[in-house]
Amino acid sequence: MDKYLIVVLIFLVVTIPISFVEPSSGEIRDPPLIPLFYSAIAGIIIIFVYSTYKDKQERQKANAKRRSRK
Repeated sequence: MDKYLIVVLIFLVVTIPISFVEPSSGEIRDPPLIPLFYSAIAGIIIIFVYSTYKDKQERQKANAKRRSRK
């Protein structure tokens, strides 16, 4: 996983508790920010899918290059 994806992933993971806790006072929000929670979860899933897809493409290119040398 690339460095910039890891940084974005960290921000998304930190966003999850922020959706349930008020950062300024530390109190639990009475109605939690559900859209913020689900958008963070969706972002994490998208990052994992993208990084898996990118790694798969790199492996396919490496395998094709290795096969062509034989």
